[in-house]
Amino acid sequence: MMNDKLVFLGLLYFIQGIPYGLQSSLLPVYLRGAGHSLTRISLTKILYFPWVLKVLWAPLVDRTGTKRYWLVGTVAGLALTCLVSATISPDVQYMVVAGSLLAMNLLASVQDIAADGVAVRLLRGQGELGLGNTVQVVGYKAGSVFAGGGLLAVIDVAGWGWMFTLLACVYGGVALFVWGAPVLDGESARGQGEGRRGPKDVMQPWKVWRKLLSVPGTPWTMFYVLTYKLGEQGAITMFPLFLLDHHMTARELGVWNGMVAMAFSICGSSIGGFLLSQYR
Repeated sequence: MMNDKLVFLGLLYFIQGIPYGLQSSLLPVYLRGAGHSLTRISLTKILYFPWVLKVLWAPLVDRTGTKRYWLVGTVAGLALTCLVSATISPDVQYMVVAGSLLAMNLLASVQDIAADGVAVRLLRGQGELGLGNTVQVVGYKAGSVFAGGGLLAVIDVAGWGWMFTLLACVYGGVALFVWGAPVLDGESARGQGEGRRGPKDVMQPWKVWRKLLSVPGTPWTMFYVLTYKLGEQGAITMFPLFLLDHHMTARELGVWNGMVAMAFSICGSSIGGFLLSQYR
């Protein structure tokens, strides 16, 4: 049963990491190779904004419907978005590409809320939480590697349209898997009961934020994490473009920056989760 939970959660976080890998690793290299400026490429970071705003629709996802319906709906939406993206010509339809990625980020951010809710309900005890956290991080990074490294090699050989057709098939298959997943059986009644008992201020995100910021150490922790993530994003996005400008091929970037570098990151996350589950 525990293995079923981990496989299910790992798959959810894997497909959730694909839009991030597309936007942070594949798209900058592809657009730079097509002659777009660094300024225009850096502006694509605005497309991450749905992840910042997801606190506004998180109460809706938590209190209405079931997690199975939210997960199937968002994953199927991602499959449809990929099918539309396969028909785009990215060299000349820059704004259409941006709109497609914005839609993928929006759907992935909603899926993240539902997946986290499922993880909270499925995992029990410190040991399971440690393993679940490892699966979450490793699955997300593996999805990022698949999109930013593996698909960078695919697009170099097969082209833009076939790459997004492949992604649509992946998302479609996962949507069918989630629809029939036995680990979500009985989730409907439990979710409705929890929704009726939920606190009233869960529908008022600003009150939640006020309570969160009043916890000692929270503002400093937020500043620390924000500073770290900004530096990480700068290194992940701009350094590959520097290498591309110095005649490294897209396929080589996919291997070194997308796969090798992320493999070290996955190893670090796995070790952290193992230590947490063993020593608490």
